[in-house]
Amino acid sequence: MVDSRTKAPRPDPDPIDAAAQVLSRAGVRAAQRVCVALSGGLDSVVLLDLMQRLQERFGYVLSAAHVHHGISPNADAWSEFCADLCARRGIGFHALAVTVPECADEGFEAAARKLRHGVLRRLPADWLAYGHHREDQAETLLFRLLRGCGVRGAAAMAAYETGAPGRLRPLLAVPRNAIRACAHARGLEWIEDESNLDRKHARNWLRHEILPRIETSFPGAARTLGRAAALFRETEGLLEDLARIDRAACGGDSLSRVALLGLPEARLRNLLRHEIARAGAESPSHEHLSEVVRQLTQIGGRPLRFRLGRLACCVYRDRFWLEPFEIRSVQPVRWAGEAQLCWGDGTVRFESQNGSGVATDRLMGQPVSLVPRWPGLAMRVHADRPTRTFKNLCQEAGVPEWLRDRLPVLQVGTEAVWIGGIGLAADWACPVGAGGMLPRWMPGGARVDQ
Repeated sequence: MVDSRTKAPRPDPDPIDAAAQVLSRAGVRAAQRVCVALSGGLDSVVLLDLMQRLQERFGYVLSAAHVHHGISPNADAWSEFCADLCARRGIGFHALAVTVPECADEGFEAAARKLRHGVLRRLPADWLAYGHHREDQAETLLFRLLRGCGVRGAAAMAAYETGAPGRLRPLLAVPRNAIRACAHARGLEWIEDESNLDRKHARNWLRHEILPRIETSFPGAARTLGRAAALFRETEGLLEDLARIDRAACGGDSLSRVALLGLPEARLRNLLRHEIARAGAESPSHEHLSEVVRQLTQIGGRPLRFRLGRLACCVYRDRFWLEPFEIRSVQPVRWAGEAQLCWGDGTVRFESQNGSGVATDRLMGQPVSLVPRWPGLAMRVHADRPTRTFKNLCQEAGVPEWLRDRLPVLQVGTEAVWIGGIGLAADWACPVGAGGMLPRWMPGGARVDQ
């Protein structure tokens, strides 16, 4: 009797067929610019060869880019090898260079990788193509799991990612031995990076010591780990959908602190991860996210600003938002009737209102600008109360000191007629039934209704 649990292993995909499938799924079109990240090693040389062979079928414009890190004594030779390879094949070539700081916080290898990806993203390309293969995927998953990653990290690498530019990994389902066989069959030459053999680096140790042992005891482990990463990616997609639902329920761009704290803590952390990703920052650890939750829970109605990596978490008037920790200085900007103007890392919206806001007829024929506060700034907010200094107004409105230099001031001629977070000048208020314009300030996307 045949054991029904025993299955013949599936044949490995042919590299060119696997690459074509990824390009088709990604929607790579004619005339799009595809740039291969070319290190000169086996994987990227085979990828360049495959992409050139597929060029006629898909109609894209192909180029390659090599990043010179200046780390290896052979770096100049590698750059020359890549330039020569592209010249012989008639492929456009970009020679790039980065300098990796010796004291990088995230480690030398990680810093080099970040710089490399950063400089490649600035190329004039619609897609960047990388030579990652099946074992790279397994290695990435193991490495991240050992560092305690969550679902997003365990999703590892995708075969393609849309963006500007998008990312392609046409060989992600292909094992390294098939790539090597393809290189020999095509008579390709490549270089060997000696640093790939240095086992003091965690990734190299996993690659050379651990993965081969796992494969010995669990044949096909790399394929299985790749399948697990795909399942994690599917789960990550569901968590993203849930975060978008919770984001809308909590106010969209302007998140209510009370609504956030009404979520179960796991969903709150999921939404925070989503917001951090939208801000373009790396996902923080579970401990850091838990600290954000603790701060949100304990502050009550007080304003708050605290650091989270390169971002700052801000709470003001029950509104939560993220912004760069290092704030850009605000500069005066003229208003000529636009629906909104950028102001620092936020915006000021101008809404037409009947009987509310600034009387629009008084704005005619005068220069109107958004400006930062100036020395001696004062304004009368209530008709039955005296004029107050900017400091007094901020104290009465509960505006924290860290926010005051960024408050937008609507200046008409030489007068302050509205201050974000504080309100309108009483003398400029729109009469009942007349046309008005109501400014609304949104620092970092959070709406402030005064």
